[in-house]
Amino acid sequence: MSEYGEFKPPAKDPWKGFRGVCAGTLVLEAIVVLLALPVVATVGGGITWVSGTYIVALAVLMILGAGLQGRSWAIPFDVALQVAMIVGWVFHPAIGSLGILFSAVWAYIIYLRRDITDRLRQGLLPGQRD
Repeated sequence: MSEYGEFKPPAKDPWKGFRGVCAGTLVLEAIVVLLALPVVATVGGGITWVSGTYIVALAVLMILGAGLQGRSWAIPFDVALQVAMIVGWVFHPAIGSLGILFSAVWAYIIYLRRDITDRLRQGLLPGQRD
């Protein structure tokens, strides 16, 4: 018996599209984080070398992570990035707020991952039907 139970594997890899969604979300998140730099620079205490480095490092890690979505540890890495975004509240509330917003997006992505896994096991994906 295969990992799909008694059902045949889907004709197309459903995880390829899912990995694309994860990678695209990380790239968009990196863009939003970099667009937050002017906000941090003008609102509140301004930007320091520590806060600027933290924000740019988060964006770089997100861009690098977008290319690593095929790895087994990709989702935990993505969640860790969201935690780091929320911790960014220390540097500026705008960064922490973005972290909370994108954490909700990643919670939905994780829900979709579970849904795809369940549908695969039940043989409900279009490529698995006769």
